[in-house]
Amino acid sequence: MTRRLLVTSALPYANGPIHLGHLVEYLQTDFWARFQRLCGHRVVYVCADDTHGTAVMMRAEQEGRAPEDLIAAMSAAHQRDFAAFGVSFDHYGSTHSPANRAVCGEIWARLRERGLVVERAVPRLFDATRRMFLADRFVKGTCPRCGAADQYGDACEKCGSTYAATELVEPRSVFSGATPELRDSTQLFVRLEPLQPFLTAWTQDSGALQPEVRNYLKGHFLDKPLQDWDVSRPAPYFGFEIPDAPGNFWYVWFDAPIGYVAATAEWCEHNGERLDDWWRSGDAEVVHFLGKDITYFHTLFWPALLHVGGFSLPRRVHIHGFLRVNGEKMSKSRGTFVTAERYLAHLEPEWLRYYYASKLGPKIDDLDFQTDEFVGKVNSDLVGRVVNLASRSAKFVAEVGLSTRYPDDGGLFAAAAAESERIAAAYDACDFREAMRSIMTLADAANEFVERRAPWKLKKDPDRAGELQDVCTVVLNLFHQIAVYLTPVLPELSAKAGALLGSDMSRWSLAHTQLVGRPVQPFQHMMARVEAAKVDEMFTPEAPKPSSPQLDAEPLAAEITIDDFQKVDLRVAEIVAAAEVPEAKKLLRLTLSLGGDVRREVFAGIKGAYEPSSLVGRLVVVVANLKPRKMKFGTSEGMVVAAGADGEVYLLSPDQGARPGHRLH
Repeated sequence: MTRRLLVTSALPYANGPIHLGHLVEYLQTDFWARFQRLCGHRVVYVCADDTHGTAVMMRAEQEGRAPEDLIAAMSAAHQRDFAAFGVSFDHYGSTHSPANRAVCGEIWARLRERGLVVERAVPRLFDATRRMFLADRFVKGTCPRCGAADQYGDACEKCGSTYAATELVEPRSVFSGATPELRDSTQLFVRLEPLQPFLTAWTQDSGALQPEVRNYLKGHFLDKPLQDWDVSRPAPYFGFEIPDAPGNFWYVWFDAPIGYVAATAEWCEHNGERLDDWWRSGDAEVVHFLGKDITYFHTLFWPALLHVGGFSLPRRVHIHGFLRVNGEKMSKSRGTFVTAERYLAHLEPEWLRYYYASKLGPKIDDLDFQTDEFVGKVNSDLVGRVVNLASRSAKFVAEVGLSTRYPDDGGLFAAAAAESERIAAAYDACDFREAMRSIMTLADAANEFVERRAPWKLKKDPDRAGELQDVCTVVLNLFHQIAVYLTPVLPELSAKAGALLGSDMSRWSLAHTQLVGRPVQPFQHMMARVEAAKVDEMFTPEAPKPSSPQLDAEPLAAEITIDDFQKVDLRVAEIVAAAEVPEAKKLLRLTLSLGGDVRREVFAGIKGAYEPSSLVGRLVVVVANLKPRKMKFGTSEGMVVAAGADGEVYLLSPDQGARPGHRLH
């Protein structure tokens, strides 16, 4: 029976880049979604950027741009990285969208109707310097339990204790460094205790949660009355203002999960479908993938909101562990906090896809990235055991193709086909580790056949040409089966296998189909071996940039008067787009915003110093009244100001607080 699956990953926060830890989640969600599609099920995989909150607001302020500009730039960067790793979203949205505001309002109205919203004053820490209340994560101090310094206001990373931010010893604001004051703040809360019978039944009896999650919730939260959930924040705050509570905004954890529904609504609008068919239908299965750090929100608060709002409850919530590197937490100082962009500069994305798949089981265990193991698994499993099958056989039948009938293989094809259900069950259970183990066992059997029949030896005897063709037909059929089984994890390798053998690789059932009487294309390179030095280089902390050497002063230009200088109109501009000029060695094409609708296109000789993608969103200084200059690539409508010597160049940027269009004086 064909299933209808609405699949989500947790929404990445729009305050930083995607890193290897994030990819543990998005890659396994993609494995599962691709597997279900391969089985013929209807899958809609949605995600969005989580955009609201104090952190985004403060970063935008520090960078001198509007929060909307920051989240737009981060969304583009996130989607670029996900695409590079083959994550197959059907729609990627933003929580800062009209659709999300509308669904938030709908659920809020239902909460009000049920009498589940209450208001009361609570003491909270207030940064008088920045004139704002501080979320727990924006207060640091000494742990009140173990005395560890520099701990956040909600939990100690050293001893694991949780506490209220008001309990911190010598607290300080992460924004100003000031000691926060305790002030009353009027907050809106959602009452969860009236929903406790429903939540207990759903968490314990629905089958949606892993056993360890059910037990965790039962022993830590559901064994006592559930506390009211604080869902508002006072201004200043970047988010949606609450319609019936002016000056208050929905807390980011209220509108973020609602983004799943909003992203689906946007997909429905683009594809002529109805939201209720996915979120208010007994036929559609909602499946969430998320990390263990947000278990509480997704298994208590979120089901409560869905229940009150009249939406379908998740059929499955798959929770996974964290990423460690060589047994330790990711660390910037050790070089193990690696962004997706940094990984891609050194290594191939399919290598990581396979390595994660080979390590991920169905439980909430942390995944340990071991550098030596990474090199060994990719080189041994993928290059030595899988690609090796095609490279050692395809070239011998490139001219004659596959045999017209399937030869006797001693039962190898039938045995591999019989594994289909077991491998499929492992994929469906998110036991990707077991699926990869089973597939590699099949690869071992196929390689033993290759070694035993030695097609390279048969090639030397013209009288055994038919036997050679039969042997290669068997090997390539076994390779095809393995490539089908690996398709959810290695879509690029699968596509190359399909091109070699004329298979569309679009159905799980192809693993039962024998390929005969068809041409074999010339073998093309399928996958390179990992160089250990490249992995080490990726994990090597970047050396701090050396201080600028003292340079001999360049001769000063001829003196000008103040009247001459006042003719130069220097303006702050934001780079909204940057691209290489292929026919020019040193130029980048920059699109600049000078505020409002004023745009300028400028060609700047900074190609060797900056990657175009790193410039988008940056503020620069531009000579705005320079006479346009026609070039063979286009017209340059100004000049960005830079400094440097001996071939180096550095863009000049204005101080914090400047805005596009400001004139420099």
